[in-house]
Amino acid sequence: MAEDNFIITTTEHIPGKDYEVIGEVFGLTTQSKNVVRNIGAGLKNIVGGEIKDYTKMLDEARNVSVDRLRDNAIKMGADAVVMMRFDSGSIGADMQSVAAYGTAVKFK
Repeated sequence: MAEDNFIITTTEHIPGKDYEVIGEVFGLTTQSKNVVRNIGAGLKNIVGGEIKDYTKMLDEARNVSVDRLRDNAIKMGADAVVMMRFDSGSIGADMQSVAAYGTAVKFK
């Protein structure tokens, strides 16, 4: 199955598809911004508002984790991932870890 046709959904069922469960699948990443951007974020923290560099970092981390989830599921022989979820957490002051996880399935 081509990556562009690969289905990743947060729902349990894919309409019109019958499938068997292969197993759980994960995509993980940990990212950090550089020191100069951390200083800028620290200054923004004083005055308030969105810290766009961190928002961008989290968006990138989310995309990387989903790409890795998809790659890992394909390696398992899956056609789709159902019940996909995210988890994230901070490591230290300037690192963020994001995990995408779900259930890899094979169409019958």
